[in-house]
Amino acid sequence: MTTPAEAPPAGLFTAGYYQDPYPTLARLREHDPVHEFRFPVGDVRMWLVTRYDDVRALLADPRFSSEGGTWGNSEFREAGLVSGAGSVLERAVTVVDPPAHTRLRRLAMSAFTTRRVERWRDELTGLVDRTLDRCAALGTFDVMDDFAGVVSSEMLGAILGLRIERHRDLVDALTQAFPSDPALMDRVPAGFARICEYAEELVAEKRRTPADDLTSALVEASEDGDRLDERELVAMVAAMIMAGSDTVRAFLGNAVLALLDHPDQRAALTGGADTTAAVEELLRYEGALTTALFRVTTEDVDFAGTRLPAGSPVITGLLAANRDPRRFPDPGRLDLARTGPRHVGFGHGLHNCLGAALARLEIGLSVTALFRRFPGLRLATGRADVRYIENWAMRRLTALPVDAAR
Repeated sequence: MTTPAEAPPAGLFTAGYYQDPYPTLARLREHDPVHEFRFPVGDVRMWLVTRYDDVRALLADPRFSSEGGTWGNSEFREAGLVSGAGSVLERAVTVVDPPAHTRLRRLAMSAFTTRRVERWRDELTGLVDRTLDRCAALGTFDVMDDFAGVVSSEMLGAILGLRIERHRDLVDALTQAFPSDPALMDRVPAGFARICEYAEELVAEKRRTPADDLTSALVEASEDGDRLDERELVAMVAAMIMAGSDTVRAFLGNAVLALLDHPDQRAALTGGADTTAAVEELLRYEGALTTALFRVTTEDVDFAGTRLPAGSPVITGLLAANRDPRRFPDPGRLDLARTGPRHVGFGHGLHNCLGAALARLEIGLSVTALFRRFPGLRLATGRADVRYIENWAMRRLTALPVDAAR
């Protein structure tokens, strides 16, 4: 095992780390790339992997399981860190291994038809235009609440067929299900239960009254006579609610701030730069996910020079990997024309993001439209006043007030 040359600039999952994790991640990446530490929730022994090549290798390695309830050690399970423990989410596509994962993903993807995705593009264009009209009327607005929050929640509502008035409740439930404060761990089961309850209501509603939405399509999805059963359906819809709402909101906010910080790149985007390449660079530069979900070792594993006992929980640092100078020259610089290796902002391997194509569509269309509508957009607060939530898995701004000066 490697050892750090000196203590990181800020401890993992501390107040300073949440506001600027990059110095800490850079120090670990250089001196302790498979870093052993005690997770703040439950004081559980685990490891953080930070180098790009190691992150990709781990996420594709079948010795690292997503089924924490099956393979995790007793310390991990007793701390309540198994995602969705005791709920249908234990069967979600995001946290099961093959062959169950292969089957669930195949059935889910059968609902993402070309016609449906193209209809979402048209719907998103109209939604973004209407949202920008409201922002223009406000003059000064919060990107997180008035733009990113509206676009992500209303688009998710249109895609899944959910009632938008529940969005705030769902965001609260997500915060409850993934706390950073150890004192709030007793609320985790209730958070997952709230998400699953709404997914169950939505599936039942679409069985009674199907419509042209993804939930209805999942209810009807089949391949060679195979269909999702009731628990699998609820788990699938709940997982999509978790992945498609606050995550998109977080990344839209990060992308807007990155472009405000880099006016030359903002000008390139609005001046006709390749939107596809721009979205990939924005995802690399600062994605919504700080880490992937937990993996646990199914056996004793020697990984990147470190011995990991069977049942060990490991997390992969996505932000760290995406700024690894071994793979990305000058990684702290935003360059919308950058070419080279694929980032890991959506994960890697079997569990890469199911809705990645849709998320790319939302990000590219929304961010480009925002800056074209408001070419003089500027922060309405000091840059030092921009703050991030304190959450170990998500990189999201608390607020981003801007002035829509023309």
